[in-house]
Amino acid sequence: MIKAVVFDVGETLIDETRIWSRWAERLGVSSFVLMGALGGMAALDRPHVDAFELVRPGFDLSAEEAAWERDDPDGLRNRFDAGDLYPDVREALAELRAAGYQVIIAGNQPRRAYEALVAMDLPADSVHTSEDWGVEKPQPEFFAKVAAVAGREPAEILYVGDRLDNDVLPAARAGMRTALLRRGPWGYLHAARPEAATADVVVDDLHAVLPAARRLT
Repeated sequence: MIKAVVFDVGETLIDETRIWSRWAERLGVSSFVLMGALGGMAALDRPHVDAFELVRPGFDLSAEEAAWERDDPDGLRNRFDAGDLYPDVREALAELRAAGYQVIIAGNQPRRAYEALVAMDLPADSVHTSEDWGVEKPQPEFFAKVAAVAGREPAEILYVGDRLDNDVLPAARAGMRTALLRRGPWGYLHAARPEAATADVVVDDLHAVLPAARRLT
């Protein structure tokens, strides 16, 4: 029986459209160009930073982020806020908590994302980031941390995310139940792959998570 539901962040709870649009402006290309490049990286199972290298050869992510902060210290830059939440997030998480499920947010995010998520006052029992834990998905230690903070056996946890490689497959290997969300470029691409059958359920929105959790035993 599922007792805890754990959510990824990017393109699961957070719509990254504004972030990528700001990156496109920063790099001096249209949003269409950068998002097309990102889609290509998703299809090729390459990291998103390779899209930056494609449009700007020799790109240095750390140096660019530091320069951007100097240029626009008070702007959102590559960060997110409550305006980037997908519309179904608050209601879907609240429904899960009202039904008695423990709700946890845990994804590959920098420490500053923790502050942004906490400031949103989401209906979640706890929020965790990979930088705070010192380990990232898809490493098995990440999912061991998830089980530890939940205080549950892995089989009692449903992990919800938009990717096979970072979410569904490693969570399943850790003994968790999994939901693949068809949202964002990775979500749509990965849901069309044969490996999507590995997920216990494929959902189109977060409102479908509660009935899925109730069905899983």
